[in-house]
Amino acid sequence: MKTFCGRANPTTGAIEWLEEDENYDYHQEIARSRYADMLHDKDRNTKYYQGIRAAVSRVKERGEKAVVLDIGTGTGLLSMMAAAAGADFCYAIEVFKPMANAAVKIVEKNGFRDRIKVINKHSTEVTVGPDGDMQCRANILVTELFDTELIGEGALPSYEHAHKYLVQEGCEAVPHRATVYVQLVESKRMWSWNKLFPVRVETENGEKIIVSPPEMESCPGVPSVCDIQLNQMPSSDFTILSDVVTMFSVDFSKPVRSASTCYRVQLEPVKSGKAQIVLSWWDIDMDPSGKINCTMAPYWVKSTSALQWRDHWMQCVYFLPNEEPVLQGEKVCLTACRDEYSLWYKLQKDREEENKADDRVESPVCRCQAHLLWNRPRFGELNDQNRTHQYISALMKVLKMDSVCLCISDGSLLPMLAHCLGAKQVHSKCVYPSSTDLYHPNEFFKANNLEEKIKIIETRPESLTSSQLEDKKISVLVGEPFFTTSLLPWHNLYFWYARTAVNSHLTSDVTVLPQAASLHMMIVEFQDLWRIRSPCGICEGFDVRTMDDMISNSLNFRESKEAEPHPLWEYPCKSLSDPQEVLTFDFRKTVPHHCLSTEGSVNLLRKGRSHGAVLWMEYHLAAGISINTGLMRISNEKGNCEWNPHCKQAVYFFSSVIESETLTDLPSVVNYAISFDTKTGEIAMDFKL
Repeated sequence: MKTFCGRANPTTGAIEWLEEDENYDYHQEIARSRYADMLHDKDRNTKYYQGIRAAVSRVKERGEKAVVLDIGTGTGLLSMMAAAAGADFCYAIEVFKPMANAAVKIVEKNGFRDRIKVINKHSTEVTVGPDGDMQCRANILVTELFDTELIGEGALPSYEHAHKYLVQEGCEAVPHRATVYVQLVESKRMWSWNKLFPVRVETENGEKIIVSPPEMESCPGVPSVCDIQLNQMPSSDFTILSDVVTMFSVDFSKPVRSASTCYRVQLEPVKSGKAQIVLSWWDIDMDPSGKINCTMAPYWVKSTSALQWRDHWMQCVYFLPNEEPVLQGEKVCLTACRDEYSLWYKLQKDREEENKADDRVESPVCRCQAHLLWNRPRFGELNDQNRTHQYISALMKVLKMDSVCLCISDGSLLPMLAHCLGAKQVHSKCVYPSSTDLYHPNEFFKANNLEEKIKIIETRPESLTSSQLEDKKISVLVGEPFFTTSLLPWHNLYFWYARTAVNSHLTSDVTVLPQAASLHMMIVEFQDLWRIRSPCGICEGFDVRTMDDMISNSLNFRESKEAEPHPLWEYPCKSLSDPQEVLTFDFRKTVPHHCLSTEGSVNLLRKGRSHGAVLWMEYHLAAGISINTGLMRISNEKGNCEWNPHCKQAVYFFSSVIESETLTDLPSVVNYAISFDTKTGEIAMDFKL
């Protein structure tokens, strides 16, 4: 059975109706899941198995039958661990039907059908009793309901319900407890992901400064956590202001409350500075004594030799509502508040405030709208002074005293830069084409006394009229380009389609900035990222190949033929080939009707596993000035790569990763075929090792 799905094409801007298989959504969810990453997490799996064995032993020593409740069973791995450890019976709860079906097959394949019952329900819908889903309450509670923030996947409400209705009082729990740790830091780099810094522009008339509106300056931002691979953040990018302290713990063997609450700790700064960021992570003790511990602590807290790579649990960056100066040795009070699913922080200095223990700190709400439009990397990109200087240099080359300038980008500073550089004779006009553009730039223009100088045209490019342009032709068309709907690097080619749509409004000798773009590619070996696509086979002695097959089928449904976006500054890799330009897009001309395609081969210069190809865009602003969204440099002879930290690059995993092929001879050449369909705006690619 087929179904029609409506979607906005991020590259062409068109609204399209596509015929999809009725199972398309669930195939996407499985293909993009992190099940493989979890199954490859040796540290997690080993600790869970140790904790489960110990819990079953404790129950057996009391002369009781060991009845296990496993909430969020996934593949059924933890239930099989419990059964193998001697549990008498296990109830494995899984709400996602395709996953529950896979768990049934995996349990049967491993010979545990008689001792594990898979229940395809949400745990809050499970019934207990002679006619219920469970014959009796369990005395061992096993769960893996955690995300990077610990509580973001609804662990607390699930635990609260389970203790009320599904497990015995005084039950064993694996994990037994979770502890959240915090550390106060100052970091210009991380703070640049949350606030917009002033932009200094050198003009013929002296320096001009573009500032943020007051409401953006004072805005606390959005409450959502910023979760990153903190182990890839160099120590030179932040200054530690406090020791690591325990913020709070949750004992899962006792009734859990999910209601909103606050926690407070006193911190004594070890260094004076500006407190901007709370770094946070957690660990879980699999047993009451804390001997079996699984931690997310970053490299400066835990020895690097003991670090386990994982992508399903990382570390948290929380932005304080405002930066607070702190003095070494002068105590401050850090407050953490949470609801059922999220956490937020506030730093208080006054002892009077510190004593107001009942005062709740309200969840931050973005008042300026900019945090709803721009994600954290976008803030970082706008704050990148080197990048801004490139645009300023390019604009200085192309702007004239009588230039009429049109900017097509989402939430861009380019109109203000153009006006600063062209003085009063430049009429900058902005088209904000994306329906998701929540932030109205007029507040920005007001803060810089430009509301009368820059006209905002709120329309889609194809609907632009001459009267909106005051019957003037555009002599300079500019764009970063950046659009909030873009996921993959080439989605920002929407600028080319917009340029084509406004073609009749352009002068015959129009200057387009950027004048062109190019797609680049390189073959890489990932240090760890390959694990998210690699089959697991046997995990802790259990055969989970049914899960591998399920992911493989969903990938083959469509996704294995597509690239996926990843911020590669967080995922180390080494280049096996030189970077190569594979396609060019000339923005000085309209989008052609024919496909753009290329094929060729890449020589592999270094030995290693060819895990995939990385692709990125480079924008050629003006002669000799380019903006690179991908590879910044290959930093040493080993081929270690440095990537643009503000953009996601496209990763195309080779089938050798997905199918876990063992290549007896390392290939020396990779053949490729890449085509850009100008009608659909999609890039198709194929690689052969």
